[in-house]
Amino acid sequence: MPPHFRPRRRPPWWPDDEPWPPHGPPWRRNRRVFLWKIIGLFVILAILAAGVGAFTSWLTFVGSTRPDTWHGPPPFLFCGGFVIALVGLVLLARLLQRVTTPIGELMEAVGRVENGDYSTRLVERGPYEVRALLRAFNAMVEHLQLNETQRRNLLADVTHELRTPLTVIQGNLEGLLDGVYPRDDAHLKPILEDTHVLARLIDDLRTLALAESGALHLHREPTDLSVLAGETIASFRAQAEAAGVELSATIADDVPLLEIDPVRIREVLANLIANALRHTPSGGRVQVTGQLDAGEQQVTVAVGDTGTGISPEVLPYIFDRFYKAGNSRGTGLGLAIAKNLVTAHGGEISAQSDGQGTTIRFSLPLSVDA
Repeated sequence: MPPHFRPRRRPPWWPDDEPWPPHGPPWRRNRRVFLWKIIGLFVILAILAAGVGAFTSWLTFVGSTRPDTWHGPPPFLFCGGFVIALVGLVLLARLLQRVTTPIGELMEAVGRVENGDYSTRLVERGPYEVRALLRAFNAMVEHLQLNETQRRNLLADVTHELRTPLTVIQGNLEGLLDGVYPRDDAHLKPILEDTHVLARLIDDLRTLALAESGALHLHREPTDLSVLAGETIASFRAQAEAAGVELSATIADDVPLLEIDPVRIREVLANLIANALRHTPSGGRVQVTGQLDAGEQQVTVAVGDTGTGISPEVLPYIFDRFYKAGNSRGTGLGLAIAKNLVTAHGGEISAQSDGQGTTIRFSLPLSVDA
């Protein structure tokens, strides 16, 4: 990829275990090794050519009708040339075998992958360039296998999440039509609530799909984080008061305007606050803080609660889509969406829990190119 066409920031779809920006081809990174291999190949070919020439001269000497008139080199030189040619042939055959054998295995493996066998892996052997090719093939197949596993899990999870509200809606409607339930607000309200659940689930899936594919378009504009956090908290004020939870926001005065998509960052805050309220008992506290990290050229936002906390064995998986702990009542998409939206802005997100509360922090760069 030409440098002037390469994005400055790491794309959200780029694998976490691969460096960014990507390196050039192997021969460009190891020019000296590559040059010596080319020289070695020319030496072998020169030895082979010299041996073939000597052997041809020896055949001419043997086929001469008058050997006594031969004034060329003595015969033992021809024998030496023959030996040299034989050695050159052996070295060339060995070199070709080191290259052709793994390439043949690679062609067979490509056919297996084409048929859907993503468990195929190759032993990295041969010259450096061939090993680099096999290593890239193994990494590609591993990514394909991971994507296939995620696709199957996503289909299973979506089916499971859609089945519950659809079953409730279908049962209530059948009861209303059959006259089992009266057609009053008490029986129509659960149907409406489940349609809202379905609509929210579909919107979350769409946002997650766009973010994971790198197709999510951010509408950046100068945004006051303090105002944004205050507006987000105001929308949860009634829910927090009903649950008996104190909800507040403290944004440092030195936090500048940020070039962010306010709708998407508000969605991040809303997911984190809703999750915190869901796991904080009455009498607890949920607090949103924001502070400037001038050294890192970013703003760090934290949403902390005094809830039940997250166990250490669960903590590494909370940002996976559809992952829910045993006591969770959500869809398992909120934190996954928050992670992808923060990553799309060029930031990072992490969680910390000591068993008596949880704090989720995410960073936002001060500039778009950061």
